[in-house]
Amino acid sequence: MQFKVNILHTDLLIIGGGTAGCFSALTAAEQSDCKIMIVEKANIKRSGCLAAGVNALNAYIGEDETPESFVEYVKQDSEGVIREDLVYSIAKRLNTVTKKMEELGLPILKDENGNYVQRGRGSIKINGENIKPLLSEAVYKHRSIEVLNKVNMIDYLVHDREVIGAIGFSIEEPKFIAVYAKAVICTTGGAAGLYKPNNPGFSGHKMWYSPFNAGAGYAMGIRAGAEMTSFEMRFIALRCKDTIAPTGTVAQGVKVKQVNKKGETYVRKYGEPTTPMRLYATLMENENGNGPCYLQTKGITKEQEQELYKAYLNMAPAQTLQWLEHNTGPASQNIEIQGTEPYIVGGHTASGYWIDRNRKTTLKGLYAAGDVAGGSPKKYVTGCFVEGEIAALAAVNEIQQKLSPAVDERVIQRYVNSLHRFFENGSCLYEIEELEIAMQKIMDEYAGGISQQYAYSEQKLIIAAARMDELMDVAYTLQVKDLHELLFIHEIIDRLYVGRVLIEHLKARKETRWKCYQENKDYPEKDDANWKKYVNSIYGDGKVNILYRDLIERDEAYEHSH
Repeated sequence: MQFKVNILHTDLLIIGGGTAGCFSALTAAEQSDCKIMIVEKANIKRSGCLAAGVNALNAYIGEDETPESFVEYVKQDSEGVIREDLVYSIAKRLNTVTKKMEELGLPILKDENGNYVQRGRGSIKINGENIKPLLSEAVYKHRSIEVLNKVNMIDYLVHDREVIGAIGFSIEEPKFIAVYAKAVICTTGGAAGLYKPNNPGFSGHKMWYSPFNAGAGYAMGIRAGAEMTSFEMRFIALRCKDTIAPTGTVAQGVKVKQVNKKGETYVRKYGEPTTPMRLYATLMENENGNGPCYLQTKGITKEQEQELYKAYLNMAPAQTLQWLEHNTGPASQNIEIQGTEPYIVGGHTASGYWIDRNRKTTLKGLYAAGDVAGGSPKKYVTGCFVEGEIAALAAVNEIQQKLSPAVDERVIQRYVNSLHRFFENGSCLYEIEELEIAMQKIMDEYAGGISQQYAYSEQKLIIAAARMDELMDVAYTLQVKDLHELLFIHEIIDRLYVGRVLIEHLKARKETRWKCYQENKDYPEKDDANWKKYVNSIYGDGKVNILYRDLIERDEAYEHSH
């Protein structure tokens, strides 16, 4: 396949047209006259984690809450290891970005007094099936924003440790795309598909996190030498069995309890009901013979049942369809719950780029926002909006003082040759899907997947690392027939890079700080004296180099010292 080379120029390049990406572009367009380009491997109208919609905004400073209390809540739920400065900067802007979305047309439910209807602490109800189309429509109204859909970016263009753009390819026609920019914001989201999923085979896509989020932004940063943080703080969702629909919709929406098969509430038997503990307690109840475990919905009112039907149709229609298919409903039957496979996602936990308060990474010219940005758990949708806004404002300021970067034809040709290689490779013993299954089996069995009750040991991680390296070597020998397969190969390669960094982070934290998320069998207890710190890493020369960072307080003005 012969690729036509397209060299493009813009002031601000945004990689990923999801939640944070669209909001970054809107902010930059409203605050400057710079040229902005969003590059998205799908289509921004229905891409990213909001593609199917959402029925609540779970980060909002409601009645009786303050930005300070929000920070304390996140800190407590995350066992003390967060970037308080980042979480605080998010908390102060949550309500402003919520108002902005309402102005764009997002229906937010209100009571008879005109106040937002709260679903729980920091959560408000919305009708959000069309939240992503609303964002994309707003983006397309700005002439200064150009959108490249169906383009998969694979690496940053880097000169003297400064990111000056990115390269990729169209997944619809043989075009190699190189975009040069004065500043770049990465908003590609987290990583799903690293581990064997709950539902195998043809239902493998039925997972909690977007199956199309392959950790591309993480992997691009890893290969470029950016500092990463907290990959060992995985996220494992507690979800409705089989459909993997959110449990918070029920637990907060109709205020029900988690109960075991005897009808007993059980979470506090194991500790304070933090997000990881609700999952761990469910796992232990099943192991101790007290399962299955449920959300106790049996007996709720018909009105509440109808609310749940509509809420799930807004974001996880499979759950409502399952009830209708079985001629039942939450009012007549409790909802069985289970844990998912682990994910790496900075919107719920702290995994991602190590950034400063302006969301700048340790690579000059590169910012990170949303699920790909580390240090600030529980930011959810509105927190991703905030980070997109902060990154855009900082990037726009930087752009004013910079000239357009120079094009290096030799670098471009080297990348074009790397794409050609996959079409020219000889026959390989493995198919692309077989490699993915092998990777997920390794991660599941040796790096704390579902089959291992999420637990791992150092010896198993050593085995996982060696086998992942073997798969990486195989990945570069795979042969493709078309652009779709070329996309799949790059997604596997990205997942392998993310998996390798994750393994080293799990190995480095010699304690168990977050039950299930980071369950170290060699060190089963939490150790505040020695491990209340960040585990970070920088990849180089084929190795993941671990380093440690002290905690950063709420009002501390952290800046990178390159």
